[in-house]
Amino acid sequence: MTQTAGRFRFDLKTTDGKARLGAITTPRGVIRTPAFMPVGTAATVKGMMPESVAATGADILLGNTYHLMLRPTAERIDRLGGLHRFMNWDKPILTDSGGFQVMSLSGLRKLTEEGVTFKSHIDGSKHHLTPERSMEIQRLLGSDIVMCFDECPALPADDAEVARAMRLSMRWAQRSRDAFGDRPGHALFGIQQGGVTQHLRAESAEALKAIGFDGYAVGGLAVGEGQEAMFGVLDYAPDMLPTDKPRYLMGVGKPDDIVGAVKRGIDMMDCVLPSRSGRTGQAFTRHGVVNIKNARHQDDPRPLDESCACPACRGYSRAYLHHVFRAGEMIAGMLLTWHNLHYYQDLMQGMRDAIAAGTFAAFEADFHAQRAEGDIPPL
Repeated sequence: MTQTAGRFRFDLKTTDGKARLGAITTPRGVIRTPAFMPVGTAATVKGMMPESVAATGADILLGNTYHLMLRPTAERIDRLGGLHRFMNWDKPILTDSGGFQVMSLSGLRKLTEEGVTFKSHIDGSKHHLTPERSMEIQRLLGSDIVMCFDECPALPADDAEVARAMRLSMRWAQRSRDAFGDRPGHALFGIQQGGVTQHLRAESAEALKAIGFDGYAVGGLAVGEGQEAMFGVLDYAPDMLPTDKPRYLMGVGKPDDIVGAVKRGIDMMDCVLPSRSGRTGQAFTRHGVVNIKNARHQDDPRPLDESCACPACRGYSRAYLHHVFRAGEMIAGMLLTWHNLHYYQDLMQGMRDAIAAGTFAAFEADFHAQRAEGDIPPL
């Protein structure tokens, strides 16, 4: 796809309850929402060719500012034509700000009002990341959707700590907005913080709306609070954000997390789970998770999921996948990752179709019913 002139736009087409069907238009293509973004941390979705990722139905990938700034560096990627050319992906790319990864470094970082000084986990070299530097890195990468620099505290945490981090993130959001400037065709998303405390979420949402962004993320979840608490926040947090802008839940998640998030008004999600699980022998199916390492699969001629059209299910048996995984063959992780990404994109398409038809409640009920049945026993 050749990049053309144009601006970032979100069109909300219809709703079914709180579930939303829409489309994000960018110069590099349309992102159908609800959307799941495969994670290409270091300019690659592990175990996959870019064209294979696109073939699963993915409209957008996520790249990681922290990892790319360290290796190979944003400046090198810029000299080589930008991240899209560098990784051979011509559709939209969203990059996170690096804040989450830096905050997870714990003893290797020092936080101030200005930003964060940290040591690389690769070679111990010292770096300083600020809202302005995060915007510069993401500009050098050529990201279509840029995320504000924020602080994301791990949960559980007391309200005083969550409030401190949230208010610092809102000051950083203003600095991110100022540094981003006016870049037609590119979008900047603000990130709502506030942990699991409703009045802090409300304060954060009001601050972000006052600054003004092209989209809004619900951040600070999937960091240890558990699904029940996460859904409790999602029962109200998306409603605090503008209706006419996309809503992005960061770092989520398992299939039932995703269905629950869409039910509550989320438009975009990302997670490393499909690829990470594929590399560790786990496959997501409509009946739940299949652990291909288990001996019960060694003589099973069936595919992972008979309803799935991915290459792993079309061409290979559970017995073969069990064998190559046990043998340590590279193809095992490749095929299982391909299947998992295909499953996630099928799930998103199923939800988009259900919202369009006004049958999301029935879709959700059927989703849970099939998973309750469990994996079908071997023949």
